[in-house]
Amino acid sequence: MSSERILTGWGRTAPTSASVTRPRSPTEVATALHRAPGRGTVARGLGRAYGDAAQCAGGQVLDTADITPGLRIDADAGTVTAAAGTSLAELVRSLVPRGFFLPVTPGTRHVTLGGAIAADIHGKNHHRDSSIGAHLRDLTLVTPDGSTRRLRPDSPHEGRELFWATVGGMGLTGVITEATLHLIPVASSRMRVDTDRTPDLDTTLERMCASDASHSYTVAWLDLLARGSATGRGVLTRAEHAHPEELCPRDRLQPLAYAPASARLSTPPGLPGGLLNPATLRAFNTAYYHRAPLRRRGQIQALDSYFYPLDVVAGWNRLYGPRGLVQYQFVVPFGDAGTATLRRVVTHLTQRRAPAFLTVLKRFGAATPAPLSFPSPGWTLAVDLPADTPGLGALLSRLDAWVLSAGGRIYLAKDSRASAATVHAMYPRLAEWRRVRDRVDPHGVLTSDLNRRLLLTAGAV
Repeated sequence: MSSERILTGWGRTAPTSASVTRPRSPTEVATALHRAPGRGTVARGLGRAYGDAAQCAGGQVLDTADITPGLRIDADAGTVTAAAGTSLAELVRSLVPRGFFLPVTPGTRHVTLGGAIAADIHGKNHHRDSSIGAHLRDLTLVTPDGSTRRLRPDSPHEGRELFWATVGGMGLTGVITEATLHLIPVASSRMRVDTDRTPDLDTTLERMCASDASHSYTVAWLDLLARGSATGRGVLTRAEHAHPEELCPRDRLQPLAYAPASARLSTPPGLPGGLLNPATLRAFNTAYYHRAPLRRRGQIQALDSYFYPLDVVAGWNRLYGPRGLVQYQFVVPFGDAGTATLRRVVTHLTQRRAPAFLTVLKRFGAATPAPLSFPSPGWTLAVDLPADTPGLGALLSRLDAWVLSAGGRIYLAKDSRASAATVHAMYPRLAEWRRVRDRVDPHGVLTSDLNRRLLLTAGAV
C-alpha cells in the first residue's frame, strides 16, 4: 500500500509531495526499487534531517519503519544488530538495562539507525570516538539492481568502497535494511556532569581544548546575542558515564534502571511567526546563561537529560512559526585559519543580532574514510535560525564563503539552502563517491530533493 503525502524535513522549509510506501523486508525493498517511478526513490526514517534529504518530489519515498527483523543483542561480542528503521530511542531502551550504550548519539533519540548511518552522525564524543561509521561492524544494503549485500569496512575492495560510500552517502547508494553496531559498556544509566559558565568565546575555546583528553563528552552552548566583551559567552558541559558508587543509595540498588523521559511539553500547531525574535531570545539567553552554575563538578544527571534535553518538548520545531527553521552547521579545521573563521562567524552573527538560541559548539576528532562524511578534525558550530529571518539567505551564503575559504564544509543532513557549486567545492572527494554510486545505480533510481538541488549525482534532475 502506498499513499500520497506532503513531506518536509525537521526544518519544515520546503514541503514536497511523494508516494510513500512501507516495505517490510529486503525483498519488498527490492521490489519497490524495481518499480520506482521516473522521478526516483529515496528511503526515509523519522524525518529528522533538517532539510530535503528524505524527500523526493513526484517520486517514491520508502518509509523504513516496518522493515524486520527486530534488534538482537550479542552481549558477549558487545554488539547490536537491528533493522534500519529501528529508532535510537528503542535501541537505548533495550541496551541500557543490559549494561550497554550507543557508541555515538546525536542530540535526539528520534533518529533511525539507517538514517544515522546515511548521515554518519556525530555526538558530543567525536573528539575521542569519531562518528557512527567508525563503530559499524557491517550493514545490509539493497541496491537498485535487486541485490542484497552485506558490507563490512574490511570487505574486499568494491564492497569496502560501497560500505564507505553508504556511510554519509545520504541514502543515494542503496536502501540500508539492517546494521550491526559495536557498543560501549556502561555500569549505570546516569551521567556525571561538570559545568562551567564561560565569560567569552576565547575562554570557551581554551577550556574545550583543555578538556579533550580528560572527558569523553564535551559540548558548549553559546549566547550569540551577548555583545561586546561578552561575545561568545557560553555554558560548557563535560560528562562521563557514572559508576554505581557515585549514585544516591536508592539508585545504587538498580544502577542500570532506565525509564525513557517522555515529552512533558508539546508545542501547539499553528503558532505565528515572530515569536523567536532578538528581543525575546536575548531575554531567554540571558536567563539561561545566568541560571547555569559558574562552576559545578560531579552532578549526577539522568542519561536523557544530558544527551536529549530537547526531546522533552514534542514538536519544538513549531516554535519557529509556519516558515520553519534553518540549522546551519559547519566545521573548520583546527589551527589559526579555522579558529579565526570560527571567531569571525560568531562575531558576525552577534553583530547581526541573529535570533539564535540553539547554538552548539563541539570539537571533532578523527574522520571516517567515508568520502561524503561531514565530520573532520576541527571546530563545529550549529546554529538554529528562523527561516523568516530578514536577509537570511545572503547571510548564510556569506558564511559559506568564509567556511569554504578556511577549508571547511557544511553538513548535508542539516542543509536546506546551499548551492551545488559551494557544496562541490567543500567536498573534494565527491567525484570518488560518484564513481562508486554510479556503479551500483547507473540509471539514477535513487535520488532526493537534496540530490537534485545539490547535483550530488551526475545528471540529477
